[in-house]
Amino acid sequence: MIQLTLIKITGYGPWTLTLGSDREHRLQMLQASLYREIQNLFSEKGCLAFPNRFDEIFVITNGLSVPDHVKIQEGLARAFDLGFSMTIGRGETPFEANLDADAARREKAFLDEKHNILGRQPKEEAERVQIIHMDVDGSTSISGKKSPYEVSSLIVRLYASMSEYFLARGSLAFFMGGDNFMVVSSGVARDEIEKFLAHVREQYGISFNCGIGNASTGRAAAMMATQSLDKIRELRDSGKGTERILESTC
Repeated sequence: MIQLTLIKITGYGPWTLTLGSDREHRLQMLQASLYREIQNLFSEKGCLAFPNRFDEIFVITNGLSVPDHVKIQEGLARAFDLGFSMTIGRGETPFEANLDADAARREKAFLDEKHNILGRQPKEEAERVQIIHMDVDGSTSISGKKSPYEVSSLIVRLYASMSEYFLARGSLAFFMGGDNFMVVSSGVARDEIEKFLAHVREQYGISFNCGIGNASTGRAAAMMATQSLDKIRELRDSGKGTERILESTC
């Protein structure tokens, strides 16, 4: 089971209008600082946050209780003059957890109304999370042939393909900056990942390296995935391997 918490700024649209027309720079700074603080507060609890839209953030919160959410909500209230809702969803796949959270938010299913926390009662026992960390192999050579904006355009197309492919398998893909992506997975089989890598090579002439991590929390799973990715590079550099996919578990 995956536990996912959906964080959303409440009343964001009407609030932005109070800032006047010369507001975009302020909104961009706010969104950046908000993501930083959410990542900071949740990562201290072993969780990992992913930007969905800039006024909405997904956090993998396996093992996190309602009181834990309350403490983080209070921390956000001290840091920002804004309101937030937190909705906890659970599911056999990350996509199902996303649907569960969305339904609870629409139904106003409060777990703690004072702190605007909704959703399904979380489970605090350890459950497994799988995260896939991918990066473009040879991105330096690609950037040497294309202008910065052309590289960005290519990354957007790769992300769109990745999102569509893994969503069909109940998993959620996120662009992490540079040429890095992470997929919060529902135990996608290795051969399914290989099919995606083959599709990208055929469609775009791009190769991905892929590290897979399995652990009881989102942060630990991401660490294991990144260690796997680093190991692929080490093997390549030493001439001891040509592996594209490695998996680690803790």
